[in-house]
Amino acid sequence: MRETRYDGKHKQALRRHWTYTGRRMPLFLHNFLTRIAAYSWWVVAVELLLIGVVVYSVLEFLRGTRGARLIKGTALFLIISYTVIKLGGDKLVRVEWLFSRLLVFTSFAIVVVFQPELRRALIRLGEARFFRLGRSASQRLIDNLCQNAEYCSRNRIGALIAVEREAGLGGLTEQGTPINADVSAELLNTIFWPGSMLHDMGVVIRDGRIAAAGVQFPLAEGVELSQEMGARHRAGLGLSQESDAVIIIVSEETGTISVAERGQLIRGVSGEQLRNLLADALRHPELALMRRPAA
Repeated sequence: MRETRYDGKHKQALRRHWTYTGRRMPLFLHNFLTRIAAYSWWVVAVELLLIGVVVYSVLEFLRGTRGARLIKGTALFLIISYTVIKLGGDKLVRVEWLFSRLLVFTSFAIVVVFQPELRRALIRLGEARFFRLGRSASQRLIDNLCQNAEYCSRNRIGALIAVEREAGLGGLTEQGTPINADVSAELLNTIFWPGSMLHDMGVVIRDGRIAAAGVQFPLAEGVELSQEMGARHRAGLGLSQESDAVIIIVSEETGTISVAERGQLIRGVSGEQLRNLLADALRHPELALMRRPAA
């Protein structure tokens, strides 16, 4: 659509002659309404719907993180500032110039401030194919993980296990101790036994094998955890925020079994519930566990 340009005389004429309910309508609002009227109503409706979907998706992705509060505050400030400047017209020319420079600075600030959220978003976009194990292999993996979790729960032994799916965890495993062994409950029990050199860190499972132990997981950001949950829960939840891995957490203090996925935490999981959750996670990794019944 051709954009109508107005010189100084045209602007003055519009200010003198354009009225709305007895009050002068700002020029920018007149231009906005004129451009909308040039489109078909269904085109405007589709565009507004697409914008709404994008905004909702962003807010849903950021829900429960520090980014949600920051983006709401930033958006509110920018909307109010823009409205005040436009209503002020020629009287706020200098402020409008400063505001335009502020928008440039804000663009760079968003990249820095929302760096963890942007990294998570890029990882999610990279989940193009689905993780799959053979039925017998996945069943053996689930059996051994559940046996280890139940053993650690009974004996109040802390455990932290990440089952890798589509998003690779190679950057983390390089910092740990390579194991490259078949998954077995006995081996996991040995790794997490108190006094072991590796028991305080996490284990990464890749393609049905223990890739590494003694792995330091990133701590969760922008979430508040109860005092019952310590570093293991924060580390497991932090890794789930940055990848699509399914993380099993056993509390050393209470023996409670928890599962973290996609930035959410399910607490108080029984052995049978853990078995069902892991089976769903390996068969349908594209779906969030939080939307499925745990039992």
